[in-house]
Amino acid sequence: MKKPIWNKVAVAEAYGSFAVELDGRPMRTPAKAPLVLPTHALAEIVAAEWRAQDGKPDPATMPATRMANAAIDKVTEQFDEVAGVVAAYGDSDLLCYRATAPVELVDRQVKKWDPLLDWAADALGARLKPVSGIMHAPQDPAALSSLADGVSALTPFELAAFHDLVAISGSLIVGFAASKRLLGLEELWACACLDEIWQEEQWGRDEDAVTLRERKKQDFFDASQFFAACE
Repeated sequence: MKKPIWNKVAVAEAYGSFAVELDGRPMRTPAKAPLVLPTHALAEIVAAEWRAQDGKPDPATMPATRMANAAIDKVTEQFDEVAGVVAAYGDSDLLCYRATAPVELVDRQVKKWDPLLDWAADALGARLKPVSGIMHAPQDPAALSSLADGVSALTPFELAAFHDLVAISGSLIVGFAASKRLLGLEELWACACLDEIWQEEQWGRDEDAVTLRERKKQDFFDASQFFAACE
């Protein structure tokens, strides 16, 4: 085991927020901006990642640090652009594209996905309509505008995590449900993977596909933890 090139990782107040220090020196982002976090909880998550490193830092084991860097270096500087990319998922949301057969899969999609669409209509003011098949069908502009307003209301740190929640699941609605803790993460992840799990039940496990899904699941959970720590 290699010894890290620092001895102590600590969280300190800075700029009215919280910074992570290595041997008393405040950390900076890849763009050389101060790595300042909005909450103590978030700073502690980042600090824990650095305490867990052996020798040279491994970015693959530091999702919170990556999201914090993205929030500061990219999202803050390009907020409207990032928000627009995320909001665009609403017009092709995973939950809206339904199978035409077999009936068992159709029924499972209705059972698992319709309650989320109903919740979005009530809580987010956005009624998205499901369609059968894979051809794109534009959604109601008023619904998309309501969803875009919800995305734009996020802070840069929240948006950095929310981007991952949406991009990984393929669903803006699942992203909102995770951010608002509507359901447990396991249940939401199962909704996002419903079609893949169905295919696996019919044809058997593809170990490579399962490994990839588990990796994406961990990324989804990491993003949810980051988002929750922003509050």
